[in-house]
Amino acid sequence: MITVINYGVGNLGSVMNMFKKINVEAQLSTSIDDIKNAKKLLLPGIGSFDIAMQKLISTGYLPYLNQKVMEEKVPTLGICLGMQLMTNGSEEGTHKGLGWFDAETVKFNLDTNIYKIPHMGWNDVFLKQANNTLTANLPVEPRFYFCHSYFVKCKNDNEQMLTCNYGNEFTCGINNENIYGVQFHPEKSHKYGMQLLKNFSTL
Repeated sequence: MITVINYGVGNLGSVMNMFKKINVEAQLSTSIDDIKNAKKLLLPGIGSFDIAMQKLISTGYLPYLNQKVMEEKVPTLGICLGMQLMTNGSEEGTHKGLGWFDAETVKFNLDTNIYKIPHMGWNDVFLKQANNTLTANLPVEPRFYFCHSYFVKCKNDNEQMLTCNYGNEFTCGINNENIYGVQFHPEKSHKYGMQLLKNFSTL
């Protein structure tokens, strides 16, 4: 069972529909008990960093999330803004992030006459970690759907799981032990996203 953290931010319907399509059991969290009993956690997210952190705090989930993720080491996946929330903070706002990765979320600094911001649409990703269970059985050149203006900059290169090129190479997937994050939307990425979420379900 995957517990999708419901804090009012993210494509919850799309995520749940994708799990249904690939026959993976998932539930939306409705209480602190759902977090306390979770075997796997998925943190979605769309929109503003500060607003998302404030909404997450307002649920009362944070102490229990930290316990599950950092102490009990349950497999946890962040999607899009959910991945950014796992960092120390973002240039988009002033709120502290979850700090699960020693990383910062920074804004694209590109020539907007050439590159549109946000980075939106399909793009190739490149595997940086060999034998990572989350990326197992993906095609040699997997493609995923992106929609973002900020990206994660890791201080530890060993935590870089996936990269993408948009003007410059940037990190689009991170991993440290039981914690994973992807900048793209697997729930919108057809067969590539299906495989990645199936892999997560088997961790």
